Amino acid sequence: MELPDLYKNSRILIVDDNAANIFLLRELLSDDGFEHIVTTTDPFEAIQIFKSQRFDIMLLDIQMPKLDGFGVLKSLREYAPNDYLPVVVLTAQQDNTTRLRALSEGAKDFLTKPFNNAEVLQRVYNLLEMRTYHSMLTDENVYLEHLVAKRTREIERTRLEIINRLSMASELRDTETGQHILRIGQTSHLLAKELGLDDNFCKLILHASPMHDVGKIGIPDHILLKPGQLDPEELVVMKTHAQIGADILKGDKSPLLKMAHDIALTHHEKWDGSGYPNGLAGQAIPIEGRITTICDVFDALSSERPYKKAWNFEDSLAYIKENCGSHFDPEIRNQFEKSFDDICQIKTEIPDPVFKAKKA
Repeated sequence: MELPDLYKNSRILIVDDNAANIFLLRELLSDDGFEHIVTTTDPFEAIQIFKSQRFDIMLLDIQMPKLDGFGVLKSLREYAPNDYLPVVVLTAQQDNTTRLRALSEGAKDFLTKPFNNAEVLQRVYNLLEMRTYHSMLTDENVYLEHLVAKRTREIERTRLEIINRLSMASELRDTETGQHILRIGQTSHLLAKELGLDDNFCKLILHASPMHDVGKIGIPDHILLKPGQLDPEELVVMKTHAQIGADILKGDKSPLLKMAHDIALTHHEKWDGSGYPNGLAGQAIPIEGRITTICDVFDALSSERPYKKAWNFEDSLAYIKENCGSHFDPEIRNQFEKSFDDICQIKTEIPDPVFKAKKA
């Protein structure tokens, strides 16, 4: 029987306490063209050899002193529970109990003693072929997993791009600027990080918090763009932007859009329950909403608009301190003050354009 070229470099480990059996098998395989054959009569040594080197097939005797073939199989399975074990069991026993036990421990085939040379070679070929197919499937699975991961990243990038464009669309309809939403993302991310929230949460709030005012898309221009103070009826309409934003963002299973939904809905809630739209109080307000609220208020106070001058940073911080416990979560307010220099740096590094008075 001629050895296929595909199998000439296969590595074979023979484990049998009978040196005569090892000699016969080694000679048979060598004469057939196999070049990489390792042998041992010690089952404990066999375990260490198998762990330290790569083998394409193992011929393993079942009946050995000190540790039988079942013990070797069990040890290898515990060492690598998810690996493919290319083991052919060598046994003089014909009973089904022995065979079933060997199969349950991970063996793939059997050779009955005394050996028939042609059968030995054919079973070795068959198992090597199975090993080849298994490797091909494993490689294909790895490729498919890589492809799925790549497609998932592409979907997430697309989702993120949609979110960014929605954020920009809401800002274009308002007197606020695109820099405002960038600063809200950066300051919310900074504050979440300093509060000790996990990396995934911090990454999500970086991209979700700029969506806080997306509901302003649904507010009529004569209210949204009014340069002066809103009357009571107009204020009622303006307050609906929180629920409108939540409605725009609801229903998606993405953690990013789920957080964006919660922020849009709750960024006007207040710690004492006097906010809107649902009058939530304290811990009932999601922490992402509480973080975005304080960042949004500070940025609005310290920004110039066509209808108002910017407050300086210190006065804006003083307002936040004065409203701690009523408007703002005290713990978040304390961390905001500790991070104040970094927040001011973000504000400085992402400035608004200079507003110019319109000509009559």
